[in-house]
This record gives sequence, C-alpha cells and structure tokens, in this order.
Amino acid sequence: MSEKNLEIQSFAYDHNGKRELLPHHSGVMRDAISVLSIVGIVVLVWEIIVRVQEIPSYILPAPSAIAQTLTGRAGDYITATLVTLGEALGGLVLGLAIGIAVATLITFWTHLERGVLALAILLKATPMVAIAPLLIIWLGFGPLPKVIITAIMTFFPVLINVHAGLHAVEGAQLSLLHSLNASRWEVFRYARWPSAQPYLFTALKVVAPLSLIGAVVAEWAGASSGLGRTMWLAYANLNLPALFAAVFCSAGMGITLYIAVLVLEKRLIFWNT
Repeated sequence: MSEKNLEIQSFAYDHNGKRELLPHHSGVMRDAISVLSIVGIVVLVWEIIVRVQEIPSYILPAPSAIAQTLTGRAGDYITATLVTLGEALGGLVLGLAIGIAVATLITFWTHLERGVLALAILLKATPMVAIAPLLIIWLGFGPLPKVIITAIMTFFPVLINVHAGLHAVEGAQLSLLHSLNASRWEVFRYARWPSAQPYLFTALKVVAPLSLIGAVVAEWAGASSGLGRTMWLAYANLNLPALFAAVFCSAGMGITLYIAVLVLEKRLIFWNT
C-alpha cells in the first residue's frame, strides 16, 4: 500500500450515492466546521434568549457583553491567563514526575504498593479547598502554593494509570525477556515502560485540563494575580461579564492543552493511535 493510500481515512458520498474516499485533511476540516457551527449556534441562541427575556447582566450576561469585556480588557486577561497557565504547567509537570516516579517505585518494590496507594488515596480524598488556604498561610501568595495544589490534584490519575500500564505487559513478552536473562531495568525499559505510555497519555488527557482547575482553585484561596483572582473579584462585585470572560479564558486554555496532548500522543506513540 502506498503512502498516499495510508493518508486516506475519511469517506463521503457523491450525488449518485456512491461512496468515495476523502484525504485526511478533508476530515479534519469537516470536523472543525462542525465544531464551529455547533458553538456558533449555541452562542446565537444564548444571545437571543438574553435579549428577548431581558435578563440582567448580573444574572446572565449576553455573549456580546462578554466579548466586549474581553476586548476592552484584553491586556489584563492575557496577563492573568499567562500567570494561571504558568502555575498550571508547573503543577502538571511536578504531578507528572511524582506520579511516574511513585508508580515505578511500587512496580520495582511491590511490598510498598499497598501502603503507598493508601496514602495516595488519602491525599486524593482530602478536599483541596481545605489544603489551599493552609499552603497560602505557610508559603505566601506567590506561585509555589498554586503549583503544589495543582500537583496534588494531577499526580493521582497519573499514578493509577501508569501503575496499571506498567503491569499490562503481555506474559509472553515477559517470558521472552526473562529467558534472555534480562535485568529488572531492561524489563522496565523494553517492556513495561512502552506498555505504560498509552496509559500515561490517557491520564494526561484528564489531568492537563484539570491542572487549570487546580491553579484557579488555589488562586481563589489567595493570590495577587491570575484568572482565579480575576474571577473572585468579578464575583465579589457581581460583574458577571468579567467572570464569564475569565471562565472562557480558562476553558480556552483547557481545550488548547487537551489538543496539545493529542498531538504529542500521535507523535510519540503513533503505533497505538
């Protein structure tokens, strides 16, 4: 099969009802148009309902009012977005590193598994709204408490998924490596880690947007800048257009991070996609 044929993935129907193949980029364009159309319809209906019902902006602002707020204070929202994004990415990287390290640790030393997982579950079950104010008191209003809160929220899904992936190796593959007198490190490198990579990206699809929630929640507890502080100030003043504008900035970052994970997954583990 030629390389050109490998790129053909989508189908369409001509005016005679005959199915014909479409190149991959046509499918991507069609999906983009579909998403934009749906979003456009939702925004239009939202605008019409607010205007027809004459809903006050302090209850539900119209999309046009939100857009006006975004454009009028674009500099402020860009700055706040970059602050929150930096905290989220810092916490994501930290949570990712800790999750992978702990999953590897309890894979090499299985007698630690029950105790470590119990502590991880205990930490996961602890409400972040209770931990965030304590970290703010101990560490101040800088970015460090936000990074730690984000890491706490993101490391558990990474731990569980990577741990499952490290144990998802086929028995025949392990038997072959053992028959070749492979060391534990070689078994990890050539069998367990490749097996865990799809599970890792599954976790990343969840924790990448979740990292933004962790950063925003921590900023609500106390911060000098960021989208969380912007939301809190808008809420305190019943300025819902400003609040929704910050929410949309956060949502846009979440979508961007999710797409970035998808692209990275296709490049690194293309054989599994």
